[in-house]
Amino acid sequence: MSNSQHLEYEPYGGGGPYVDLHNAETVAYGVYAAPGTYDDTYRPAYEEQFGAYPAGDAGDPGDAGEAPPRPPETLQLPEPLFPRQSTGPGGGGRAARRRRTRSAERPESTMRRLLPQALVVAFLAGGTTAFVAEDKAVELSVDGKPRALHTFADDVTELLAEEGVQVGEHDVVAPAPGTALASGDEIAVRYGRPVRLTLDGRRHELWTTADTVEEALQQLGVRAQGAYMSVSRSQPIGRAGLALDVRTERSVTVMADGRARTVRTNAATVQEAVQAAGITLRGQDTTSVAPGSFPRDGQTVTVLRITGTEEVREEQIPFEVRRAEDASLFKGTEVVERAGQPGLRRITYSLRTVNGVRQKPRRIRDEVVREPRAQVVKVGTKPLPKSVQGADGLDWQGLAVCESGGRPNAVDPSGTYGGLYQFDTRTWQSLGGSGRPQDAPATEQTSRAKKLYVRRGASPWPHCGKRLHG
Repeated sequence: MSNSQHLEYEPYGGGGPYVDLHNAETVAYGVYAAPGTYDDTYRPAYEEQFGAYPAGDAGDPGDAGEAPPRPPETLQLPEPLFPRQSTGPGGGGRAARRRRTRSAERPESTMRRLLPQALVVAFLAGGTTAFVAEDKAVELSVDGKPRALHTFADDVTELLAEEGVQVGEHDVVAPAPGTALASGDEIAVRYGRPVRLTLDGRRHELWTTADTVEEALQQLGVRAQGAYMSVSRSQPIGRAGLALDVRTERSVTVMADGRARTVRTNAATVQEAVQAAGITLRGQDTTSVAPGSFPRDGQTVTVLRITGTEEVREEQIPFEVRRAEDASLFKGTEVVERAGQPGLRRITYSLRTVNGVRQKPRRIRDEVVREPRAQVVKVGTKPLPKSVQGADGLDWQGLAVCESGGRPNAVDPSGTYGGLYQFDTRTWQSLGGSGRPQDAPATEQTSRAKKLYVRRGASPWPHCGKRLHG
């Protein structure tokens, strides 16, 4: 059946003939959509005028092979200008009388009665022609799914609004919105999809109209041959988008054990690239760049073969000296009340050899084994006696040289005697001295030696006492 309008008649029992203008099946323009892909949104104008037919009704225009639908009100045509002749005997009866009555009517009266009906028929025929002229058969493809439809929209913007297709700044419409429509046009809408692409360790936020990962990589110009991808290339990209990790194939040179090896790899770390070159890291071995860093194209990585040990050394911690004044001691006299003791620190060093070269020791640990103990010293503030009666005129310097070589801190080999005049500790303290004689200043030692001479004469110095008298 053609798409042109036709006039179909029906027996007069239930009404007159009617006009069916859109009984023809709609044919998609260009590419045909698979059955059931989209619901047909086309509503002919006459359905708007008379009301839609119930689905499955005998009058549904979509039921192929059935009788065309009857509008709610059929169009009544004028009676025939040439009535049907009766076939009854003699041709008499009411039919004959009706024919005679009509034959008796004046021609002018008949024309006045037929003219309004003819004008109605002509008006309907003209309106149908305008209706068909405004209707456009177009193809609308949304994300690669085409469908054929009819529309009265004037341009692409009206068509998308009519079909409820909303587009945003990342979507693509071709031809552009606002473009005038004509029958046979093809309109394509491609929705934008967000893609979080991590390419060779660097993150990018992108938009694409591709339906699959492979199409997206082609759009973005990413070289996928030999690359690692976190999802399959055939993975579809939904409207919500996806996250994609891509590591392209790169050239990395690894220097190890005196040899250079160049490999093509899509490794995520330098350590993986070294393994791809067939090199094993053992013990303390490492690389010239961080093993966890991302390997760049053309990068050279040196493997460092490391051997090493630890060495422990002990060091003394010096003690501090605390001084306190003492009025019982002569000026210039210092007595150690408590001897100091150095502390002890234990330090651990790392001794490494890198590719056969010994490195500088590196301190890796340090601990205090013993804390130092401060030394306490008493400092005399008592004024020295100016003279000792009966001993001032003697040669005390000569005695000192004989006994100790003139050294105030001298100590004999046995450790019993000390100082300029070689006092023993008991004698020194009996003369009012504190601590050891060798720790007292020379003036104090001489003063106490004079006191000893007043008490006992030169007998404390049996060998050198004669030096006192010259």
